[in-house]
Amino acid sequence: MRAIEITKPGGPEVLALCERPVPSCGAEEILIKVEAAGVNRPDALQRAGAYDPPKGASDLPGLEAAGEVVAIGAGVSRWQVGDKVCALLPGGGYAEYATTHQDHALPIPNGLSMVEAAALCETYFTVWSTVFMRGRLKAGETFLVHGGSSGIGTTAIQLAKAFGARVFTTAGSDEKCALCEQLGAEAAINYKTQDFGKEVARLTGGKGVDLILDMVGGAYIPRNIRALALDGRLVMIAFLGGPKAELNFAQIMVKRLEVTGATLRPQSDQAKAEIAEALRQHVWPLIDSGRIGPVMDQSFPLAEAGAAHARIESSGHMGKIVLTID
Repeated sequence: MRAIEITKPGGPEVLALCERPVPSCGAEEILIKVEAAGVNRPDALQRAGAYDPPKGASDLPGLEAAGEVVAIGAGVSRWQVGDKVCALLPGGGYAEYATTHQDHALPIPNGLSMVEAAALCETYFTVWSTVFMRGRLKAGETFLVHGGSSGIGTTAIQLAKAFGARVFTTAGSDEKCALCEQLGAEAAINYKTQDFGKEVARLTGGKGVDLILDMVGGAYIPRNIRALALDGRLVMIAFLGGPKAELNFAQIMVKRLEVTGATLRPQSDQAKAEIAEALRQHVWPLIDSGRIGPVMDQSFPLAEAGAAHARIESSGHMGKIVLTID
């Protein structure tokens, strides 16, 4: 099969087309003939040598894909050959074939193309597990997500709004802010021209927000702490601005705050299966009905994976980037 491999740690130019054996199914695994694969920030981190695959996972990048089930392993009962699925992958999505655990795949929602379906799993698994499971967002609460025009951001805005929260976000241009407000954000703050802390205080009458989802880190961490309401929660999922900051822990104690974080890829098969089942019950009906869905930026042929990585690292994109496979 054709695949994209990381020839050495480095920039987008180190991604190269190669030939690899088609992977075989292990117990409870399905083999997917990939039609499209999502491109995500962790793929770029892996390419740069900053995010090793978990033990036993493919060394090929790619954490989500959509396609047709063409083989099943021992013990598979959920899927049959010929089923169309989108799936969370442990790796290996940048290829014509990929395997995953049967419980990490979901049906293609009504009305979505394979390209759109390939843009679902990494972001929806991440947002559901961090915002709703770990962050415990409830109807009527206030929620701030940074990077609102990213794949994670566009997903978080739609889901939080659909489940009754007041949603605020930050983005880096007026165009991106307009997109966020179209998706349901009550206010989108241009972080290049506005202070998000002051805007959050104004929007909440000085109370602050109940939950923040942050992928920036660095200098944003103490600003996030100040922007939280009493009993607020901060969930970290990435550190684009760096993992270190000077922090006044007295603010955490006095305001009774929770600071936590999570990564999706290293979690157990069982944990990912539980997230998938929650999505199947609570979120897939919303996508089926057209209330929410993936925001698409641009698609690239498999051989142009380097261009797709350059696009995501430019931060000029709005929504999801996908590779297509003939």
